[in-house]
Parts: sequence; C-alpha cells; structure tokens
Amino acid sequence: MKVKIKPDLSDPHINAQVRNSQRQLSLTLSAVKTEEERDLTLNLCLVLDISGSMAGQPLEIVKQAAIAIIKELHPGDHISVVVFNHKATTIVNNQLVQNISEIEQKINNLVADGGTALDQGMKLGIKEVARGRRNTVSQIFLLTDGENEHGSNQRCLKVAQLASEYSITINTLGFGENWNEDILESIADLANGSLTYIEKPETASQEFHKLLARLQSVGLTSARLTMELTPGVRLAEFKPVAQVFPETVEIPVTPKGNFLELRLGDLMTNPAKVILVNLYINQLPPGEHSIATVKIIYDDPALGQTNLQSLPVPVYIEAQMDYESEVNQQVQKSVLTLAKYRQTQIAEAKLSQGDLQGAIAMLQTAANTALQLGDDSGATILQNSATKLQTGAELSPQEHKKTRLASKKILQDL
Repeated sequence: MKVKIKPDLSDPHINAQVRNSQRQLSLTLSAVKTEEERDLTLNLCLVLDISGSMAGQPLEIVKQAAIAIIKELHPGDHISVVVFNHKATTIVNNQLVQNISEIEQKINNLVADGGTALDQGMKLGIKEVARGRRNTVSQIFLLTDGENEHGSNQRCLKVAQLASEYSITINTLGFGENWNEDILESIADLANGSLTYIEKPETASQEFHKLLARLQSVGLTSARLTMELTPGVRLAEFKPVAQVFPETVEIPVTPKGNFLELRLGDLMTNPAKVILVNLYINQLPPGEHSIATVKIIYDDPALGQTNLQSLPVPVYIEAQMDYESEVNQQVQKSVLTLAKYRQTQIAEAKLSQGDLQGAIAMLQTAANTALQLGDDSGATILQNSATKLQTGAELSPQEHKKTRLASKKILQDL
C-alpha cells in the first residue's frame, strides 16, 4: 500500500510585481492499493447506549444493526462490544469474529435502563479496542441518543484526544433528537472520525453499513502530514488549515518556524482526504519556485510496519511579470466547502447570541454557497432553517442537527 499526494494551488501563478500574494493549497491524500495486496484486518468496537431512553423500538433496531454489521466482518477481524448507561460494561471482550451466535445472543439480551455516562463507554471502548490494535485498522462506533448527564463532556474530549494519539478512530452516531451535536462532533473531529445523524430508527442499519464501508476502505493508519515551507512563505494567522473532505474539520496547528505536522488518522483508498492550507507568499522573481515540501508518515498494518515515509512532494508556483490568472476549479470547490462550514458556524453563534437577523443572513449565505458547490440537498436544509427563523419560529432539535450536518458534509456526494 502506498500514499498518493496530489497538491494543487488555487492559482499556480503569482504576479512577480506584487509584494505579497495569498494562495490556497489543496492536498488530496489517499492510500493506493496494489492488486496483490489483501484486505486489512479490522478491529471494531461497538459502544452502544442502553440508557432508559433507548427502551423499545430504538434499542431493538440498534441491536439488529449491530448484529448485521458483525455478520459482515471476516473471521480474521476483531470485534468487541461495550454498552453503557450510567456505567459501562463489556459484553463482548475483544476477540476474533467467531462464535457469532454467542455474540448475537449477548446483544439480544440487552435491556435499556438508567442514565447516560458517555465518557465511561468511551474509556472502556478504547480499552477493548486497544487489545487488538496491533497491525489492524482500529475503530470505534459510538452510538448515543442522549446528553452525557452522568458523565463529563471534558473527559469525553480528553478520551477522544487519547484515542487519536493511539491511532484509534472514533465515529459518533447520534440517535434521535436529544443528543448533543456539539460534543459528538468534537469527539469525532478529535479522534479523526465521522459524525452521523440517525434521525429515524429504521435508518440505523443503513448508517452502520456506510461506516463499515468506510472502515473497510482504510489502507494506511496513523498518518501524519508534514510540511516544510520555503523561506518567504507563511501560514495565514487565523485558522490556516482545515480538512474539507470527506467532512469539514478545523485543524489547529502550532508551526515550529516553517515546519508543521498534522495528525490525519487513517487514509482510505476512497474517499480521499482533502486538506486546505491558506498561504501567504512574499514577492518572487520571475520563474518557477518551490514554496513547500509535503510528506506523509504512516503505518502499514498489512506489512506490520510503522513510521514509514512517503517520498517528499514539492509544491511549485510560477511568478510572472505579465501575470495571467489560472483558477483551479477543484481547489475553488474546497474553498467554498470550507466557507459553507464557517458561514454556518457564524450563523449558529449569532443565533445563540440573540442576533436573529444576522443568523438568517448567514444561513442564506451558506445556502447560496452550497448551491455553488452543486450541493442542492445541503442548500435546501440551510435555506429551510433560514426561512423558519424568518417566520419567528425556533429551530427544532432535528433542524439544528440537520443544519450542522449540512455544514460539515457535501450531502449531494453522499
């Protein structure tokens, strides 16, 4: 398995007569599988909410979805199952996927009761998945339908950060309307995972299968991007780096001089990850210049090798005396994707501050940005939220969650 790095600038030209230029650098990153390579061993932990609010149809459907996913795993894969209410319990210790009927019985015996301590479920889930972490793709599916009433959201974030450091990905699934989108989004972002909204119980199995397909496309793990900027090139001061695909995530960075390193988590064969970097470039003499060098450090579970390094990939720009703009449309799409996310964030902030008209205006702007992207589904959700606010009504919990998902993902691609 190899790494593919594709750098693109928003415009590969700058004006040699201008003292300072701004460009966006898009880095498309993926794992490339050769024909002779086998599928990787998966190490999946299901962390399931069994609090009292899950009683009845919700828990029964989640049980069915969990069992269906386990049946799709291969005999060499690892599975564990942790459940939580106000405390966490392991019902299936980390083990090879065998004795499926025994695992199925343990899941079917689950009963909903008690409160919700999300951090307890996360901690025990990480403990279980860590047992099978060696030379595997290790991920957690964390499902909840409620607030973390018996736990600590700060502990959740610390546990998510710990998971990332141990190359364990956490995908969060919010079930119903009462979960906290802020905390589940933050957990997924910190642990390099995905946020999923299960609005209706009957879609649970479909969403589990989408995540499994994503897990099965992982080719390399523990990926870190390193970038060395040429003297005279610097990062923008405010939020200079973000992931824009497959979901939008702000990436905090602390450069050391002209060098920076970002933790990426797993790299998939499909979809690729797209990182957007906002750069400022000092005046350059006419001709072609290298402005940065990019490299990926990664683990290859199939080979049992760690800290492998890709070949360094230079990024070039041409300084022209007679400047001719050449806008890269794919990078422009990345810029718009990030703009949609940030516009929606501003709208949510304005709404929480009581600035209703400001929130409406920013949601409408985000809807127009989604239309420019060709994301008609996202545009509809964002515009519907703006329209409802215009009537003087409040957004329902479901509408808040749909708005958040529409900001983070290009729904049309899904």
